[in-house]
Amino acid sequence: MIEDIKDVLIDEMTLKERVKDLAKELSEEYKDKNPLVICVLKGAVLFMSDLIKNMDIPLEIDFMAVSSYGNETRTSGEVRIMKDLDKSVDGRHLLIVEDIVDSGLTLSYLVKMFKDRHTKSVKVCSLLDKPERRTTNVDIHYVGFAVPDEFVVGYGLDFAEKYRNLPFIGVLKEEIYL
Repeated sequence: MIEDIKDVLIDEMTLKERVKDLAKELSEEYKDKNPLVICVLKGAVLFMSDLIKNMDIPLEIDFMAVSSYGNETRTSGEVRIMKDLDKSVDGRHLLIVEDIVDSGLTLSYLVKMFKDRHTKSVKVCSLLDKPERRTTNVDIHYVGFAVPDEFVVGYGLDFAEKYRNLPFIGVLKEEIYL
């Protein structure tokens, strides 16, 4: 897998330190609120796992599978819910944990959907942000890193279900996905 990586954008140690910092901020924000932390599968699972291990407050977790990409490198423009939450969000403080915000389409869809379900609050924590790719206005309250408009993999992010287990964020060589 390493030979498929053009550059390492964010090394393992830098990831760990930033996740700890985010967890500290979130612990302060959500103390006494018992948030429901929602992991957007599959890409955010490693990030969320490390994030909540470093949060020192009561919280609950749930999982959602949403797709707007399939095995493509660009969004299809259509958001599909593959797995909805198991818990009710009515009257809850929600924290959506996402791996990367690209176009913003999926996230804006989720935020609207959750607000329509009568939540107390909905905030977003994304490991990565690609602001120059944004086509939809969406608030990201907590961001780990802004990244350039390149195809990134590792630490949960994939291409065709591969590379998720890399311990860093790297740029995939173009010949792999073109």
